[in-house]
Parts: sequence; C-alpha cells; structure tokens
Amino acid sequence: MRTYLFLLLLATSSILVAQTKTKKKDSLPDGWKSKGLAELLFSQSAFNKEWQGGGTSNIAGNFNINWDLNYKRNKLTWDTKLTSILGLAAAKDQKFARKTTDRLELNSLVGSRINKSNWYYSGVFNFRTQMAPGYEFFDRNILDDDGEIITTVQDRREITDAFSPAYIQAGPGILWKKSNDFTVNLAPATSRLIFVHSKFTRVDENDPVAVAAYEPFFGVAANENTRFELGSSLSVYYKEELFENVVFENTLNLYADYLEKVKNVDLDYTLNVAMQVNKYVTTNLALQLIYDENAVSGLQVREVLGVGLKYAFLEWKS
Repeated sequence: MRTYLFLLLLATSSILVAQTKTKKKDSLPDGWKSKGLAELLFSQSAFNKEWQGGGTSNIAGNFNINWDLNYKRNKLTWDTKLTSILGLAAAKDQKFARKTTDRLELNSLVGSRINKSNWYYSGVFNFRTQMAPGYEFFDRNILDDDGEIITTVQDRREITDAFSPAYIQAGPGILWKKSNDFTVNLAPATSRLIFVHSKFTRVDENDPVAVAAYEPFFGVAANENTRFELGSSLSVYYKEELFENVVFENTLNLYADYLEKVKNVDLDYTLNVAMQVNKYVTTNLALQLIYDENAVSGLQVREVLGVGLKYAFLEWKS
C-alpha cells in the first residue's frame, strides 16, 4: 500500500508542478481530431575479443505505434487511444532473441457533459493484451545413457502467448476532463474479463496430484478460459510539455475487485518522456510499474531508454 501511495503522490506532484506554468487555453472545439505517431527506438553495443572490461555484444529495438482519436459535439466527448509497442533484444552468446516489451492496448472513453462544468457522465472501455509469445529461458543438460552430462544447451519454455492473457474492462462512471491531455475517470461498477488459452490451464481432472499442483494462470481456474471480475477502477491521464521539446505523459490505472481480495489493488502506471531532437529524431524514456497479484506476487518494473526515429501520420481535424 505504501508503494501505491508513493506513486500517487509522485503523479500528483508532477501534475501540480505543471499546473503552475502558464498554459494555452484548451477550448476543446467541436469536431474530430486525429493524430498518429510511429517510432523506432534502437540501441547497440559491440565488443571485440580483446576487450577486458566485460560485456556482450547486443542489439535491441522497440517499435511503437500510438494513435489518438478525439471527438466533441455539444455535450458529447469521445476519446480513443491505441497504444502498441514491441521490443526485441539479441545478444551474441544467446541462442534466442528475447522480448523486452510487448503491449497492445485500446482505451475508449465517452462522456456527456454535466451543465457547463468539467464533469461528465462517462462510459469506459479498455482492451489490453500482448502480441507475441513470452518465454522463460533456462539451461538444459544433455545426458548420456549413464546419466552423465554431455553438454548444456540453452532452452526456453512458453509461459504466455499472443492474446493470452487478454483483458477486457468496461463500466459506467464519472469523468473530470480539463482537456484532451488531462482526464480523471472513476468507474465504481466496472466489469473485467480475463481471457487465456486453454493450453495454459489444461489439467487432467482424474489426476489429484496435477489438480493440487495447479496454480491459477492469471487468476483463471483449471480447465477454464476466462475469469470474471467486478470492481471499481480509477484512471488518470496527464500529458504536459514541462520544458521546451520535452513532453511528459503519465497514465495511471487502478482496479479493485469486489468479488475476491478486495484489499488488493491492481496497479498499472506508465511514464513516457519524449525529448525532441528534431522533426524526425527523438529520445525516449519509458518507465512502467505493474502490480497484479493474479500474474505475480510482486511489483513488475520495466524501463526503456533509447534514441530513435519517429513519423507522424493520420494527423487531421474536421
């Protein structure tokens, strides 16, 4: 819980600091607004055989696509955001390339304005998954007929797959919207479905040892494909150019399940910092923190720093 409070304090502090700046008025004009961005971030290290300082030659890259679609007409506002990122890394001494990040997410938020305030009745939809299989890597011994080790090889075991797990979350709520770059949505009756492939939950029900050894896969019971949850969710989105050509983007999602372990709050916080070099070259820092006890009992941390190329597409207003 102290971790959650620290993260909330950190996000709130950055927002309050940003609000002290003189900002351009966002009048939220009626009509459609769309903007897309594609980025390729990469890093590379190389060492020759005489290098004594330690290190392994490697190459890594991330490909990101972000697309925003906004609509406003009278009291109605509708914001949709698609985020996809896939990262791979390959090292000289490793047999297999490894994922560094993998995320596909669609958020859609519709609201009806209450009088002339910043408050809206809202409905939220979220879809989140991954695009490629995930693996656990390990060394495997090759034995001879007498059980002696002949050699050791690198191997891997599939632990997740494309669209397994996948999350769908939806519910009514109340939205506070300052601008397209600053929203807070509370949905006190949010349903969530978790989908997984049956190969990860398949257990022989006639084998009591296998049944007793099974651990729920992302919360899904043995021989099931889905898990239903009902709870409350809080989502915060804040984007601000704190310094010239340096944009901070914060996304915070909290979810508490009413049906089981109410005190456990799922957390997903992402900070993206984009530092613009010129029209096509950018430096990006990404920090993601996830806590989901259905996946793993601990805080998951992802950090990516890279220099790359970007290209804006589908940018129009009507």
